[in-house]
Amino acid sequence: MAFHSPHSNILCFSAFLLLFGAAFAQLSTDYYSSTCPKALSTIKTAVNNAVYKDRRMGASLLRLHFHDCFVNGCDASVLLDDTSSFTGEKTAAPNVGSLRGFDVIDTIKSQMESLCPGVVSCADILAVAARDSVVALGGYSWSAQLGRRDSTNASFTAANSDLPSPTMDLKDILSAFSNKGFTEKDAVALSGGHSIGKARCVVFRDRIYNETNINSTFATSLKSNCSSSGGDDNLANLDAVSPEIFDNGYFKDLVNKKGLLHSDQQLFNGGSTDTLVTTYSTNSSTFASDFASAMVKMGNLSPLTGTSGQIRTDCKKIN
Repeated sequence: MAFHSPHSNILCFSAFLLLFGAAFAQLSTDYYSSTCPKALSTIKTAVNNAVYKDRRMGASLLRLHFHDCFVNGCDASVLLDDTSSFTGEKTAAPNVGSLRGFDVIDTIKSQMESLCPGVVSCADILAVAARDSVVALGGYSWSAQLGRRDSTNASFTAANSDLPSPTMDLKDILSAFSNKGFTEKDAVALSGGHSIGKARCVVFRDRIYNETNINSTFATSLKSNCSSSGGDDNLANLDAVSPEIFDNGYFKDLVNKKGLLHSDQQLFNGGSTDTLVTTYSTNSSTFASDFASAMVKMGNLSPLTGTSGQIRTDCKKIN
């Protein structure tokens, strides 16, 4: 199902202006219109090609942006390799062995450096690639705010502490989002990113073998590819209904006790977020506009602007 509503975009945009005021002024939708006019169309083509080759890549690029922004802001720190002076975020527990798409970002960056050297930041590439990935998989678009610069360090420690975990209960999930300035509605809407993508057996094994708030047929179907020991890297779809389409199927799963991760099902388990999950499961346009609004908000987490940071020539290392 495709979500496209210019009217909703305007509403989200207006609400965002009210929320962010001065912070909003630092980023703009037309940031590269004169300095690199082909940047956005080039990124879109690259993302479409990557998703065409591997549908899962759309979810991976969305997740890269999320994991970047939640740790010290949307500054492309997640892309940095380890150096002698800092340990990067790639080997932190939430990222190691599961973050993907670095090669796609590198490809896009090299295209940007050919088009307009030293102009388009890695952080902005992440933000645009996330948006274009959602659209490529049938989801709703939003106006990407641009003008971020890239960090010159990374935080292994913050990556381990700040990112929500698949084993979290509702209270801790909401706390992790609240710590970054997100409301309960934002948290549930952003969790809808699990409409696409896959998870490894190691992070849902305990749920399918030991939890009771799970559809028994669903649990049994997963056990064939995720034994009680071994097969840690075997994959399952986060959305059992429509795993390769960005829609509200994830919320339908939750209502039917088919959330793959413990943290997913916590959103519909007798708590304060049940009503929102029910709304999103029956109203795809409400989910679409709330997700888009929350993504714009996420993209504005502590961006480096002006003379802060740098425009990395190679996203893996500082200049």
